[in-house]
Amino acid sequence: MDPSRVEEASDKMSDDAEMASVMGFSGFGKKARTFDLDAIFETTRRTAVERSQRVLEEREKEDMEEEGESSKSVKPPVKAAAAASSKQETDSSSDSGSDSDSDSDVIGPPVPDELVGPPLPPGYTGSTAHSDDDDDDDDEEADDEDNPVKKIPDTHEITLQHGTRTVSALGLDPSGARLVTGGYDYDVRFWDFAGMDQSLQAFRSLQPCECHQINHVQYSVTGDVILVISGNAQAKVLDRDGFNVMECVKGDQYIVDMANTKGHTAMLNCGCWHPKMKEEFMTCSNDGTVRTWDVNSEKKHKAVFKPRSFQGKKVTPTCCTYSRDGKLIAAGCQDGSIQIWDRNLSVHTKFHCKQAHTPGSDPSCLAFSYDGVTLASRGGDDTLKTWDIRNFRKPVNVATGLPNNFTMTDCCFSPDDKLILTGTSVKKDQGSGKLVFFDRASFQKVYEIEVTNASAVRCLWHPKLNQIMVGTANGLAKVYYDPFKSHRGAKLCVVKSQRKEKHTEVLTQDYIITPHALPMFREARQRSTRKQLEKDRLDPKKSNKPEPPVSGPGRGGRVAAHGGTLSSFIVKNIALDKTDDSDPRAAILRHAKEASENPYWVAPAYTETQPEPLFAEESEEDEEAEKEPQWKKRKI
Repeated sequence: MDPSRVEEASDKMSDDAEMASVMGFSGFGKKARTFDLDAIFETTRRTAVERSQRVLEEREKEDMEEEGESSKSVKPPVKAAAAASSKQETDSSSDSGSDSDSDSDVIGPPVPDELVGPPLPPGYTGSTAHSDDDDDDDDEEADDEDNPVKKIPDTHEITLQHGTRTVSALGLDPSGARLVTGGYDYDVRFWDFAGMDQSLQAFRSLQPCECHQINHVQYSVTGDVILVISGNAQAKVLDRDGFNVMECVKGDQYIVDMANTKGHTAMLNCGCWHPKMKEEFMTCSNDGTVRTWDVNSEKKHKAVFKPRSFQGKKVTPTCCTYSRDGKLIAAGCQDGSIQIWDRNLSVHTKFHCKQAHTPGSDPSCLAFSYDGVTLASRGGDDTLKTWDIRNFRKPVNVATGLPNNFTMTDCCFSPDDKLILTGTSVKKDQGSGKLVFFDRASFQKVYEIEVTNASAVRCLWHPKLNQIMVGTANGLAKVYYDPFKSHRGAKLCVVKSQRKEKHTEVLTQDYIITPHALPMFREARQRSTRKQLEKDRLDPKKSNKPEPPVSGPGRGGRVAAHGGTLSSFIVKNIALDKTDDSDPRAAILRHAKEASENPYWVAPAYTETQPEPLFAEESEEDEEAEKEPQWKKRKI
């Protein structure tokens, strides 16, 4: 033996002894036991095959005894299965023997081509029935996917009380977190789905345009600002919390050419944001222009589009919208025409349909499909039409019998572009307003929803939430959703229980608070009862304390009895009684003798020119007549 190996072995044993003394157990350095996995799996597989063969033989004997001839028809496939299994066993054993050393083979028994185990009893159809059910389910799911009506989320609804008048504007931010409603009552209300509970109360309400009704509200493409179109000539942009960001400038109404003014000069009808640029928006007005604006420059518009009739006369645009890519601008006009411009060319129209709707009926809405090919128009002539942009001469489809009593009745496309929905109007207490759904291809009415006993004015189908918002003429904003097909939105607030109000008993005193009063006239608020009692004790009126006699010159507005000041003397003389009961005629004539004897004011000026008075002498008859009593004279 090599002495070097002997030394290594001795050193190793000494090391093992030291390790054993330290760790408390020995056996270090021994080779671990190895397992041949292929052999183990092969043994397991053979055992399973043998057990299956035994079970098959036992069942074969039982079938032969009970069924007789029927067992003979089952017997050949059993033998074939046993032969196939034995053949497979020999093949696998030979393969395992040849490839046991290769590491690339799959560990374990090979996957059988047929079902492992005993054959199925005759007449058993469980698997086929199960597969048929699966096929039916797959067919139903395929039908649901092909049928767009199944995707309408209308199983549940919530009602938001905006007010009592028409909800004429609806806006939902791109993420679907907040809803904005505007109405004829001049109010704009903000609803936060994540912050609301089952009470469904708006978290903010304001009147951004004072006494003008709201015609349109819309969130920008980023959702950070809101465009508000009202009945005045100036559009406003608010932030998400309702604070003013900008206000468009008003134009000069005395200028004939509206292209030379900086802004609109008449009431606004509609407006919308650019779908790609977050700073640009568009408005249309009764002054006969469509203008584009930039949020960062409120002093002047960006461009002006002037709709014209075929005779070249000015017409009023009642609705406007951008195409999905933002390259086209479309406007529906009062003469029933639809005019489309290239966004960068504002002089001539790119498409012009002369009589898209009945002349004199105001088109209330224009909406482009998500693929940008189809344009839907809602007219005041109770129709809904679709147009192909590539061939704009005549409508592709027309639906009639849809009453429209409002100038802002909406129409929109479903998120999958297969349906078009719009609302219908009714007179007061004469039916229910409905949401009507049309198939885009066939333009058949496929579904309708009865909203309420008033007109359905605004409608909106959000693509992310898969929820439908409706604004009605009786001040309601309804949200339709499906718990399984919809996402977030109304589902967030319906699961929150209503918060309980905390009632606190407070003893207060009614105060009359005068606005703009000086601090010296304000009443001090009651803080402590004990301090208030001490103050009342010092107050002579509240404590019923008799007034003490005044000493000194006087105090508190009262004059002393022996005051030596001028004010006290005047007060004493004012109180004296100076009535004069003498005859006024005698009082005047007492100065007559002195005036005649010593004239001073008037008589000296006429001493030289004053004539001497000459009096006629009275006769005796006159004297007797004067002496007669007055009653005799009256009798005569």
